[in-house]
Amino acid sequence: MTQPDRPPSQKQATLETLGYVCEEISHEDLVQDEVNAVLTAVVQGMNVSELNPEVRLAATKALYNALDFARTNFDNEMERNYIMKVICDAALAKEIEIRQAAFECLVSIASTYYEVLEPYMQRIFELTSNAVRGDEEAVALQAVEFWSSICDEELEMQDYEVPQSGDSSPPQSQFIQKALPTLVPLLLETLLKQDEDQDQDDGIWNLAMAGGTCLGLVARTVGDAVVTLVMPFVETNISKTDWRSREAATYAFGSILEGPSIEKLSPMVNAGLEFLLNAMSDVNSHVKDTTAWTLSRIFELLHSPATGLSVITPANLQRILGVLLESIKDAPHVAEKVCGAIYFLAQGYEDAGPSSSLLTPYLTEILNSLITTAERTDGGDSKLRSSAYETLNEVVRCTNLSETSQIIAKLLPAIMSKLEQTLSLQIVSSDDREKQGDLQASLCGVLQVIIQKLSSADETKPIILQVADQIMLLFLNVFACRSSTVHEEAMLAIGALAYATGPGFEKYMQEFYKYLEMGLQNFEEYQVCAISVGVVGDICRALDEKVLPYCDGIMTHLLKDLSSSELHRSVKPPIFSCFGDIALAIGEHFDKYIAYALPMMQSASEVCAQMDNSDEEMID
Repeated sequence: MTQPDRPPSQKQATLETLGYVCEEISHEDLVQDEVNAVLTAVVQGMNVSELNPEVRLAATKALYNALDFARTNFDNEMERNYIMKVICDAALAKEIEIRQAAFECLVSIASTYYEVLEPYMQRIFELTSNAVRGDEEAVALQAVEFWSSICDEELEMQDYEVPQSGDSSPPQSQFIQKALPTLVPLLLETLLKQDEDQDQDDGIWNLAMAGGTCLGLVARTVGDAVVTLVMPFVETNISKTDWRSREAATYAFGSILEGPSIEKLSPMVNAGLEFLLNAMSDVNSHVKDTTAWTLSRIFELLHSPATGLSVITPANLQRILGVLLESIKDAPHVAEKVCGAIYFLAQGYEDAGPSSSLLTPYLTEILNSLITTAERTDGGDSKLRSSAYETLNEVVRCTNLSETSQIIAKLLPAIMSKLEQTLSLQIVSSDDREKQGDLQASLCGVLQVIIQKLSSADETKPIILQVADQIMLLFLNVFACRSSTVHEEAMLAIGALAYATGPGFEKYMQEFYKYLEMGLQNFEEYQVCAISVGVVGDICRALDEKVLPYCDGIMTHLLKDLSSSELHRSVKPPIFSCFGDIALAIGEHFDKYIAYALPMMQSASEVCAQMDNSDEEMID
């Protein structure tokens, strides 16, 4: 890179190689002289190579990978100015790929070197706003991402800040607060750039979605200050004939619901709620989709009866549920968002105290609607079927059992019969097998929640005990279908059943044990293994000494799991807790396992002593 006579193709290859090397190595591997040499080569490549776009692109990408090492260089004002100038120049290159790569560098700098950005922010604001307003989407997306990264940094600082006594001014630069009057209008413009056929579930990220996400982060960063800037846009566009305007207004409103205070938002939400409910019958499906999402955000963030703060009142609940249960019949992508709205609506009533839950009179209708939704022939689209079942679970979990026990008791045989029907499905292809597995997993999940709910009170526990044999038989038949997703859910449900039946679970152990063994040996799908370890704990608590005949086998598998290098490390800590559960259950009989368990615990404690403290996941 320092030889002026090298051909461009060689420089390009060299810069690509430098980029890959920087991506793979860590800070500790380089001394500062090497860092300086790498940066000199890369920045030179970005500068000298204006005649050759391939070289300039390779240099810009290499710089992106080298930024992590450049702490000392960024601390030096002269070097920093030079690096920033080269990047900002590249952001105006003729070639779209170079502009995109330059903005990617700016995004990285936003999170790595936030504290030195002040002198460059005016220039960066001009670059990002021009890109958002007039550049290709790939470049515009990175320009929006820059501001999202700045929000992330400022939010993180707010989390960690403990204002010193007498001085409550945060040490951060508050770039978002300063840019607010020009940044928010810029983001609102992006909301009007929706794709004609966008579907938020197809994973294709577009400018409108990026703008809305960034607006949400801005709202969380500055709180109430965002509301007065966004509401005029909402009011102007919400009733226009063009669907893009209506959808953008709704999206803007939904995006700022987290951050500002409830006092600031409540009056607007109360004023706009009826409007949103009417919009659920809009002629355009994008508008309905975004409206349902906005309603679910309102119920998630502004509906907490336990604190006495909620936009939902006994007066408007019937109207809200009427609209939701009608809209759940809409296209799958709309219905899936409606499920989300019902989910958070129910969740709000979970801690409402002993006072009668307002949802109880509507419970049967809600459950029937969700079951009907889950059985739709297009339930596979937009994850509708799994959303319907997840919502069903949340509704059951959050109900007031003393008022709803009969409704939930009726739901139990209905779900059992649905699970039984899945056992006789015609399986011709691997696709059929996958569908059967997903359906069984969802239904096992529902049964788990019902078992937990009904066994949580002495009056309703007998309902479970009466049908425990049938339920267990169903679960064993499900295991025989051999699918890992089902294995997880069925294991969790069996854990709940063991808790409910207590010592009575002993009669199922002989049949169930072989599946438990399979779970404990399943290294590939380690989540199944982890859940199986948890179920051993449930069974020990249920059976006490009666678990003894199975302990030799269980301990053998647990010790093998601990010494296996193939098993994911996250499964190993719970195994030590499991030793404790077994010891509590079998008392002095644990004596014969001591010689095997203690060395394992000793070597684990040695690992703790030598642990790399910067690896938070490992410490947990």
